[in-house]
Amino acid sequence: GRLWQFDCVVPDGYGLSLLGAQLAAVAGVFWPGEPRWRLPRVAAVGAAALLVGGNVLAAAGALGLGRSLRPLPHPPSGATLRTDGAYGVVRHPIYAGLMLASTGAAVLRARPEPLAALAVLAAVLHLKADYEDQLLHVQFGAAYDEYAQRIPRIVPGIRPAARRRVRRRLPVGA
Repeated sequence: GRLWQFDCVVPDGYGLSLLGAQLAAVAGVFWPGEPRWRLPRVAAVGAAALLVGGNVLAAAGALGLGRSLRPLPHPPSGATLRTDGAYGVVRHPIYAGLMLASTGAAVLRARPEPLAALAVLAAVLHLKADYEDQLLHVQFGAAYDEYAQRIPRIVPGIRPAARRRVRRRLPVGA
């Protein structure tokens, strides 16, 4: 079978823009250049651990989605709400893993540009998670609302905030 199936709503410009910004920020983390400072060993070991751990978490999230995995935040039609495995720890384990791994990579690069790109990536993933939360609320309703009340968005151990009363309006076609 096909790995990627685009049976969700037609991607809107906002979702595509978020994906493009995410890819650009990740590219910025890995942009070539010589290190500008020397990392202490403990910092290098910690950054390497973040890089590995983040990849493990992202992979667990991707495997948990199986055939529902998509590059865009739109859930596929007929998808089931995942609340176990990595999704029982955080609502967006792929984004959390990407942030951890990118943090490790940016620190290991030992230059300012990857750290700036990391800040951009954090902002983009925040927007993408917010948009995806809205789309999942539309698709799964009260079941998603209850899940979102129990499970933190991206950072494990941080209790989820009460659901926002005012939601941004979804783009047309979402």
